Amino acid sequence: MNTHLIKPAALVVAAGLLAACSSGPRAPDWQFEAKGSMDRSVAAYMEGNSRVEMAELERARGQLTRSGRADLLATAELLHCATRVASLVLDEPCAGFEKLRPDATEAQRAYADYLKGRVAPQGIALLPESQRAAAAGNAGALAGITDPLSKLVAAGVLLQTGKASPAVIRQAIDTASAQGWRRPLLAWLGAELRLAEQGGNTAEAERLRRRIELTQNTPAAVKP
Repeated sequence: MNTHLIKPAALVVAAGLLAACSSGPRAPDWQFEAKGSMDRSVAAYMEGNSRVEMAELERARGQLTRSGRADLLATAELLHCATRVASLVLDEPCAGFEKLRPDATEAQRAYADYLKGRVAPQGIALLPESQRAAAAGNAGALAGITDPLSKLVAAGVLLQTGKASPAVIRQAIDTASAQGWRRPLLAWLGAELRLAEQGGNTAEAERLRRRIELTQNTPAAVKP
């Protein structure tokens, strides 16, 4: 997660993360608090704790609305939706952002469309550079992405557009596993399991079922 603070004049959507320039005068406390709440919200969701995720999201929303700026709140809503794509929750509408769409920036609207796998060709140039290859359907798009959440988002977009190769799925699994992100790990293991079953690879399917069971077998495991 980017550790810089939100600065309204420089706010951008960059790989679905809150990012900003930290130079200049100290940012107001509400910006620190909003950034911290969004960081905790993302972490909680990826770990499988929906209750904490939503509580922190509401705190962030409360802080951001103090600015009276739809574009700031839209960034938080896009980050919220990006975690869903990273975890293969692909049928959930990005309702929070859609309410703000008329007052969001053009780049934010393009990013929202990208998350649904339907960004227009002219919108690709408005996306964070790390996501443009995935938006264009390039299955090798993950190779140049270093940020874990950005990589999982790109993989999720490739999957929903039918462009995710088995290698993309394996990279997503490895990324989620390395971060200890239980929720997306289970989702991507499930995707690989379906491939193994479809291909008649019984031994691989059994191995994946054991790994899924191991991942679920913790006190804080994500409920189906």
